[in-house]
Amino acid sequence: MEDFSEFVGLSRPTVSKYFNDPNSVRKKTRETIEVALKKSGFRPNLFAVNLNRRRTNIVGIVIPNSVDQFYMALTRRIEALATEAGFFPLVLSTDGQPDLEDRAIRTLKSLNVAGAIIAPLGVESHQQTLAEYGRSVPLVYVDSPLDDTSAFVGTDNQQSFGLIVDYLCRSGEPPSYLGMPDVNTNARTREAAYVNAMTRFALTPHILPLTKIRTWDFERFGFDEMTRLVDLKRLPTKTILCANDRIAFGAIAAAYKIGLKVGHGATSDIRIAGHDDHPLSRYACPPITTVTQNVSEIGRRAVDMLLSMLGDNDEGEDQVDETSPARFLLSADLMLRESA
Repeated sequence: MEDFSEFVGLSRPTVSKYFNDPNSVRKKTRETIEVALKKSGFRPNLFAVNLNRRRTNIVGIVIPNSVDQFYMALTRRIEALATEAGFFPLVLSTDGQPDLEDRAIRTLKSLNVAGAIIAPLGVESHQQTLAEYGRSVPLVYVDSPLDDTSAFVGTDNQQSFGLIVDYLCRSGEPPSYLGMPDVNTNARTREAAYVNAMTRFALTPHILPLTKIRTWDFERFGFDEMTRLVDLKRLPTKTILCANDRIAFGAIAAAYKIGLKVGHGATSDIRIAGHDDHPLSRYACPPITTVTQNVSEIGRRAVDMLLSMLGDNDEGEDQVDETSPARFLLSADLMLRESA
């Protein structure tokens, strides 16, 4: 930056002011700098610049799976909103591994980010590491909370499972529950939500026994578990409610291979429903009956929450106020399709 300031013939503060906001300098000065940029090819090192600031304009986004459609859509939404607010979003994936989650946090620390939005591994997260980081930097959790005290935006599982259990019970045989691997808190909260919904309707919950394995390959897990349960004749009902749509993809594929017809008509053998309204759910065969997660609104609420927390810290405070963490749960809508 010193070399470029000398090259362009302007003071370092003037050049820095331009890079922070080109419209903050006079038109003639801006034109002079832009001509010099073309000649020199100079670009400031964004990360080096931010290291010198008390609070940077970088926000971190940490997700457990970069190829999952839900996290892809959520990341795009957060990136767009953060950029619009004047921040540089930095996306890191933990690939479902706690060591990589720790490394992501260390990376955010080294870059002196202003704050972060995190979809934690939850069960396998090193909670002490995240808790300590959250005492100095604003953190908002999405999809699943780290614990009961963390700032969080996600789906109200009690409402969403109540909605789909009610529909399945009214339209046919009550559902058994095909859960998900215990990779984050959703595995437990969704199972509990299913049990609560069945209990409210004075029905006996049927939680299908699962192989104890931790994997983010939900489609394969659903396929293998459905195949195993049918082979062992362990399906107590002809209606299956899956913990998420990706599990349902695998379960439907297994049913097809076994020779079971999935659907809600009189000629069908089994009904299979999901949760989340995965972007490909409407194109499954048959299309999956499910409940929505409002990805766009989760992203918006998370960014708004983080910006609000950053605003609270603008007055020179270095600590995050943890006395009243914000939590926002979004309601789901029922999506009726041919699978159930």
